[in-house]
Amino acid sequence: MPDFSIGVDLGGTNLRIAAVSAPGEMLEKVTLGTKLALGRDHIIDEMCSAIQRLSGKYKATGAFLGAGIGVPGLIDLQTGMMRKAVNLPGWENYPARAEIERRLSARVVLENDARVAALGEQWLGVARGVPNMAMLTLGTGIGGGIVLGEKIWHGMNGMAGEFGHVTVEPEGYPCACGNRGCSERYASASALLRMAREAVASGQAPSLAGAASADAEFGAKSIYSLAIQGDEAARRIFRTFGRYLGILLADLVNVLNLEMYVIGGGASSAWDAFAPTMFEELRQRSIVYAATAPTDPLRDSSRKEEGASAQTASRSGQETVITRAVLGSDAGLYGAARVAVTAV
Repeated sequence: MPDFSIGVDLGGTNLRIAAVSAPGEMLEKVTLGTKLALGRDHIIDEMCSAIQRLSGKYKATGAFLGAGIGVPGLIDLQTGMMRKAVNLPGWENYPARAEIERRLSARVVLENDARVAALGEQWLGVARGVPNMAMLTLGTGIGGGIVLGEKIWHGMNGMAGEFGHVTVEPEGYPCACGNRGCSERYASASALLRMAREAVASGQAPSLAGAASADAEFGAKSIYSLAIQGDEAARRIFRTFGRYLGILLADLVNVLNLEMYVIGGGASSAWDAFAPTMFEELRQRSIVYAATAPTDPLRDSSRKEEGASAQTASRSGQETVITRAVLGSDAGLYGAARVAVTAV
């Protein structure tokens, strides 16, 4: 049995822990509920207990290399302090790494969840074999990560990759970060819901209105379902979504000029509804993309054989590949396990 590390995905709803071998095999995965009401000490107790159980189980046949923990928020990488904790009340300005290391008596790497998801896709996903890439995760907001030379690029203090707070609409909708017109206000699952509510309020979207009143969990999936059935109001929402995502990507392509940009997160499942407009906008707004776009950019690379084609195109250095993630929610687990080994 090869050496292994532990990857942790700590979210506001679920706590997921996995043992991953050094070559990248998922040995075992545990999923628990994140019991926020019981406080951070209880969550850390459950996390550390699961890490200790898994590490003890696999130590008999391989060396435990450490644990990586992906968390939603801003982290001081030098001190391991949680500076801003999205969806984790009570974790702000908390020395999380030191406390977890104290309980485990083992090396721990604390990292942003979107960054480790990007590393997971680069290591074992659609960007496997592509050393330089970026990933956008389209969820309630927009997360992001940049991988250069097969390692997460942190910038000066660990905040590189905040793609959700790139301005795409000057003087646009206010964002919780204090800016206006941030991309996550226009190209995220919450943005889809906002646009749907506005369409319903206008009185020009009867199908959306009916779905919203009939479904207590009305959201991005419901809007997508109407879009693929041909509802024009829903399709218009996804065209708007795609347009703003294209604007964001055009900025990233022009500035970074990377081989591959991967789009993941729950909202990426509506790819066929927003991608045509996204690519159209991207080609118009990015001189770099216009010069390096693949012949068939709409190819859905979420399937393994097409993912391999995307890797080949990217490695050729001739095309800018923009494609869907393939690892789903496991990307963060793989990336967290990987960063435990590769972080300096």
